[in-house]
Amino acid sequence: MERDYILNRDQNVSYKGIDVLSAQEVADAMNCANKALEELNVTTMRFDINIFEALGMRNLSGMIGEYFARCVMRISNGNLVSNLHQDGYPDLLLVDTPEKKAYFETLYTENNGKRYPKDKESFSPFIYGGIEIKATCGNTPPASKVPKPLIGEQRVSLINSFDWKAHHRTTNHLLAVLWDFINGIPTLVAAFYQDNLKIDDWGKIVQPKEKGGRTTSVSIMKAQGVKKMCKNWVAVLNDQSYIDLLANRKWIGYKVDTGMVDNPPRRKKQPRK
Repeated sequence: MERDYILNRDQNVSYKGIDVLSAQEVADAMNCANKALEELNVTTMRFDINIFEALGMRNLSGMIGEYFARCVMRISNGNLVSNLHQDGYPDLLLVDTPEKKAYFETLYTENNGKRYPKDKESFSPFIYGGIEIKATCGNTPPASKVPKPLIGEQRVSLINSFDWKAHHRTTNHLLAVLWDFINGIPTLVAAFYQDNLKIDDWGKIVQPKEKGGRTTSVSIMKAQGVKKMCKNWVAVLNDQSYIDLLANRKWIGYKVDTGMVDNPPRRKKQPRK
């Protein structure tokens, strides 16, 4: 089913002055990803496979981010293409002019409809830039305080923080989504975009430990970075549970509404003591 999103029409996705996506197009991409996830569930359940349980929470956000990225690319009218290198940056490359498209086409060979990158360096970073995509389902209290929600259970009433992870502290031009289980299906509930992330908005790189569970280095976005992302909210699911959640002062800070997106409320000044 198509979801209704409240749009911040003053907030689009741009790259160095180039308009890439409108808020409506971001919402369209969110609905595209939602539909793909619904159909994935229907298809695999025919074989009595719950694909989301099979993937586990550690892998789900990565897959959801990839679904969203593909839908963003599809919505972009050819202005964004997927980074061909698995370790490339950013995820979606900006090829909005014939010159950029022609350059991109020199970076790979094609065989049987498949594109093979000639090297990593041309894709990390891509000289014309682009948009990075991230997804998170947020964090809940420790199991010692509240039982952890199972895969498929809605988390909105338990989420007490959220962030995004990256391999580089220089990650910027980030289009990031928050998702939750609704009726057992992963559903994108909010999107944010920020083109002014700084190194200090990301935590120190955490290196993998020997014989540890983490296989790659990672940096976790700090609270100040999350606040910057939320300030530039693009779309929020028109559902009171998520509107109330994101109204927390450490996130958007007010309740978004279809009638007030052009004039968000200002925080009242506290009287001096």
